[in-house]
Amino acid sequence: MNLVLIYDPLFYAVSIPAVLLYGIAKGGFAGPLAILGVPLMSLVISPLQAAAILLPILCVQDMISIYSYRKSFHLQNLLILLPAAVIGILLGFFWFSFLSEDNIRIFLGILAIVFSLNYFFFSKASQTTTVSITKGSIWGAISGFTSFGIHAGGLPYNIYMLPQKLDHRVYVGTGAIFFGLVNLIKIYPYYLLDQLRIENITIALFLMPFAPLGFFIGYKLTQKIDGEKFYALTYACLLVIGIKLLMDGI
Repeated sequence: MNLVLIYDPLFYAVSIPAVLLYGIAKGGFAGPLAILGVPLMSLVISPLQAAAILLPILCVQDMISIYSYRKSFHLQNLLILLPAAVIGILLGFFWFSFLSEDNIRIFLGILAIVFSLNYFFFSKASQTTTVSITKGSIWGAISGFTSFGIHAGGLPYNIYMLPQKLDHRVYVGTGAIFFGLVNLIKIYPYYLLDQLRIENITIALFLMPFAPLGFFIGYKLTQKIDGEKFYALTYACLLVIGIKLLMDGI
């Protein structure tokens, strides 16, 4: 068992902020920031190991998020998104060894940039969308697929959910339940891929205390920001992260 990372200060310098970002996002503040977690940790370890270390932490954060937003969610969207996400996870599992992580980053980066620019330059001309089985199934499947590889399911989820302009607590609560179940489903496939090794679990336990701290920060910030500012900030984060992902993938 190789636990050398536990004694590496550089690993903590990138991993602690990554866990805090996931916690802040799970708390409901600037959710797209969570996608920076794996790329940030990938500065010192492989993206695959980073994703494996983060998965148990995400599951703990999910339990906190679901409890906190248990009364605020959109059931109809969940019933559309979740079955599609399962299909996406299965596709991610079967094709994982054949896919380039950089290709996934480029794909997500382009989506994020296009969707963010659309919000800032054309949102006044566009109308609020409603629940759609077709769109929800497509983006739900993409969310499950991208979530499996680098925990980046938030971008496809946002592309479908944000234009509905739900109350931001309902939006966050729906995401909490959706990703909580998605991450639980991912555990067994990760085990089959031999990514839940004892060393990765041990390292995750060392980082675990920062998960609730990040959530508390995000939850408090969510209570103090109005809906319009919340969505503007979320789209701004999408744009920055999209550029980052595109540059990393290229």
